[in-house]
Amino acid sequence: MQADKAKINRLLKTARGQIDGIIKMVEEDRYCMDISNQILAADAILRKANKEVIRAHIKGCVKAAFEDGNEDKKIDELIEMMDKITR
Repeated sequence: MQADKAKINRLLKTARGQIDGIIKMVEEDRYCMDISNQILAADAILRKANKEVIRAHIKGCVKAAFEDGNEDKKIDELIEMMDKITR
């Protein structure tokens, strides 16, 4: 993985903490909209982490594939990932 591991770990641990908090909110029968807002916040952090991983992949692996003349596979991987992201 080419991404800044410390940054990715920090984001993922933050998301994990938020998810633990959401589980507690559900167990405590907290207000639905408060729970929903926290779910959206956790989702935003996970999306940010994913963007960082993809950005590093493009700057590292994809760039190297273009330099080596092996770009087709990496382009296909990116297209497949974009399809997943936009679902």
